[in-house]
Amino acid sequence: MSCSSCCAAAAASSPPVVLARPRVRFTASCSTRTDQKVLFLGSKRFPQITHSPSSRASSRLSRREIVESIISSFTGSASSEAPKKMETSDVVLVTGATGGVGRRVVDILRKKGLPVRVLARNEDKARSMLGPDVDLIIGDVTKEDTLDPKIFKGIKKVVNAVSVILGPKEGDTPDRQKYKQGIKFFEPEIKGPSPEMVEYIGMQNLINAIKNSVGLSEGKLLFGLKGNLSGKIVWGALDDVVMGGVSESAFQILPTGSETGGPTGLFKGTVSTSNNGGFTSIRTKNFTVPEDLSAYDGIELRVKGDGRRYKLIIRTSYEWDTVGYTASFDTTKGEWQSVKLPFSSLRPVFRARTMTDAPPFDASNITSLQLMFSKFEYDGKLNPTFTEGPFELPFSSIRAYINEPVTPRFVHVSSAGVTRPERPGLDLSKQPPAVRLNKELGSILTYKLKGEDLIRESGIPYTIVRPCALTEEPAGADLIFDQGDSITGKISREEVALICVAALASPNAVGKTFEVKSTVPFSEPYVIDPSNPPPEKDYEVYFKELKEGITGKEALEATPA
Repeated sequence: MSCSSCCAAAAASSPPVVLARPRVRFTASCSTRTDQKVLFLGSKRFPQITHSPSSRASSRLSRREIVESIISSFTGSASSEAPKKMETSDVVLVTGATGGVGRRVVDILRKKGLPVRVLARNEDKARSMLGPDVDLIIGDVTKEDTLDPKIFKGIKKVVNAVSVILGPKEGDTPDRQKYKQGIKFFEPEIKGPSPEMVEYIGMQNLINAIKNSVGLSEGKLLFGLKGNLSGKIVWGALDDVVMGGVSESAFQILPTGSETGGPTGLFKGTVSTSNNGGFTSIRTKNFTVPEDLSAYDGIELRVKGDGRRYKLIIRTSYEWDTVGYTASFDTTKGEWQSVKLPFSSLRPVFRARTMTDAPPFDASNITSLQLMFSKFEYDGKLNPTFTEGPFELPFSSIRAYINEPVTPRFVHVSSAGVTRPERPGLDLSKQPPAVRLNKELGSILTYKLKGEDLIRESGIPYTIVRPCALTEEPAGADLIFDQGDSITGKISREEVALICVAALASPNAVGKTFEVKSTVPFSEPYVIDPSNPPPEKDYEVYFKELKEGITGKEALEATPA
């Protein structure tokens, strides 16, 4: 194999200098030996790797061939084409897609032209109801082994309309006409798996399956010194010695070097242009399992700058000598700063040249990271901040991030009344049947609340919608949005579906839990005049007025909302 693309960063257009025995500490050659030095990497000791001078299989390039190949790559003209930008997938998963709310969500998303995937237990039923070409995952939230996280790859958002099935004790018509009238009009019982299995264990299973795909509000920490995360990434020095240069670098842990006085990582070294050199870097050992960062929008580094320009190089292949997706970043001398590098800005680079025909960056298959300080940028351009001599770049964390403003990644349809069964002083005779019959119905509302708590604790950006009694009436009635879990009333399934889809795109809906009902009393049916339909609602008006952190549990815990 030839040397890594990063190793070419210091190659110049001057004639190559061929050395008899160049010194290498971490090279592309597969024939390696460990010398007497080791690098201290957090809690691990990682042997430096040195190029072996012995001759190996003919498939491997000689040292002279490596250097000449690098130099020749700089003598060609730079490409004027812009590199391909990463394309992201925004597939929305709808669970409970054959239910009254779920199938309406699917229909609305399709009309908006958004890619939809559905999770259903029964393939025939799903295809009959949603169409033969529906993008379908066959699975059951109550059965963890049917929810392999790999099958959820590419999903960015979820609308969860899964619910325990209630039905009349005396039975129902084939199209469930009694159920559609509402629970006020029949004596209910649980049909199928228990509320605990569906609302609580099922929620655990679903969150575990989609968590990596949809992402976390605070991002995903790749390197940091909390919880011994430093041990997950092993760094090694990779410098211009592969071309005969004399630059040196290292990775260290500074026990009290962070901005809070805690430990931090340190990329340090001495860079020189002698012997055709000019770059230093530290690169991680290939990850045992590739990191899937497809849920995120970029990489954020927390660094203490020195006024220089550095590079972050991300690889998506286990091959050593391959394209690195690269971004440069400037630092401010003496200041801790957060540097955000969007995936869309990454440039595919091979041997310091932009590769316009490289495949788009695949954020779902990150195999290694590299930090570099180099004389060269790309395609022969120079780093304007480059100076020879010693340098230090403390960095306390590397994490994947979601762009601001964050929108909900998980919209859940729950139920009004979930906090009321245990609420002291509540007159149950004035409450809906599900509240009065909570215990008889397998503690249905209790487990719905437990399921909500799992969402709130997951770290996923969420919205929890608690509709009052669901009806088959059309959408369009005036609405009341409320918080604290006190209202009763009715609302159409179609309206709830519209609210869920609107929440997916609203930063003002993140972290909100709310109840919703129409202003039309139970005793009055709501109908619309087809020749004069109601105007479309701007749900953003409602979302803006809602507050984070209000769940109705305040009444149980005797704490103010």
